[in-house]
Amino acid sequence: MEAGGAKNSVLKLMAACLLAEGTHELENVPNITDVDLMADVLRALGCTVERHVDNRLTIGTPATSDIRPEAPYELVERMRASIVVLGPLLARCGRARVSMPGGDDFGSRPIDIHVAGLTSMGVSFGTTHGFVEGEATDPSSRLVGTHVVLEYPSHTATDNLLMAAALAKGTTVIENAAREPEVADLAAFLNAMGAEVRGAGTSRLTIEGAERLVPTRHRVITDRVVTATYLMAPALAGGSVTVTDGRPEHMEMLLRKLRAMGMGISYGPEGLRAECSGRLRSVDIATLPYPGVATDYKPFLVTALSVADGVSIVSENLFEGRFRYIDELRRMGADIRTEGHHAVVRGVERLSGAPVKAPDIRAGAALVLAGLAAEGETVVSGVEHIERGYDDLVGTLASLGAGVSWR
Repeated sequence: MEAGGAKNSVLKLMAACLLAEGTHELENVPNITDVDLMADVLRALGCTVERHVDNRLTIGTPATSDIRPEAPYELVERMRASIVVLGPLLARCGRARVSMPGGDDFGSRPIDIHVAGLTSMGVSFGTTHGFVEGEATDPSSRLVGTHVVLEYPSHTATDNLLMAAALAKGTTVIENAAREPEVADLAAFLNAMGAEVRGAGTSRLTIEGAERLVPTRHRVITDRVVTATYLMAPALAGGSVTVTDGRPEHMEMLLRKLRAMGMGISYGPEGLRAECSGRLRSVDIATLPYPGVATDYKPFLVTALSVADGVSIVSENLFEGRFRYIDELRRMGADIRTEGHHAVVRGVERLSGAPVKAPDIRAGAALVLAGLAAEGETVVSGVEHIERGYDDLVGTLASLGAGVSWR
């Protein structure tokens, strides 16, 4: 089976297409709702977007004068990742008006990191009626290269500043940048468009801004979170799974944890393979910025540890509110206690099927996996969340022999 293209990469690549007039082509694009939502955002800005049956996406970006540099609330509030159009719009048009999800001010969201970096590049910001409005202060309406130190290695802030710097005058250096493979994928795309980005994959990015960028063709990297989802299936149901396009170099810390839990992990010509023939062992896990264990992996790990032998402590160091799915696991018989940013997981022999509701993309997928380890029937509602990040999760698991189907 294949994991397909990375959601957390393709959305940023789609936004980056705003930087150059002409027709861009993205390959290995997953058939997920979030891609459709970002396509709607780009159309609202004046682009054309066409999806093809072979997982290609073509995006036509108009001349600067024909771009409408305003991302409306009704689209942005459906997907927070659409904030990444802010940097490209400011770089291309010299101004942008982007709705904030829920109309929140800067301080209550990580947007403050984006704004601080873009301000240092010569943007003046204000807020009105739930929108963040930015305008370049340079007479030429171009952003200006600068030295930025991020207070936290935010993935989306790094992406936004990276795209903005690609058309800025002079050199921009981003310190404490996010190191995720998806950032490196965006850097490769920008380089193919004519920018000069150095240091991708490290905490220091150096960008030489270009006068003009050109459209290009690019293949989206494999989704490491989808890969992780399928690798965890044997942990709950037994057996083995091979992800043919899995990239072990993008998930080394996770694979180390899976081996510590007792799973067999190997990589060869056929792809990345995971197998499990007995009960897992408990391990302690803490989420950290890349290359640490990603917060998106945590729901799968907590679910697997809920039926492991022993007691595990799982610590969430990155985001608040990432334990909401635990009440659903408790409905299935899991013995999990939360204290602030920590969860104490006491493994039980087996879960019990129950009606549960998916609160978000990854938690929803984790509840589907939990159903594989449960006695009786598990019904997962809220599947619209799952469809935002998975191209036919149910069909793929069923093809592997899992007893899962749509109702």
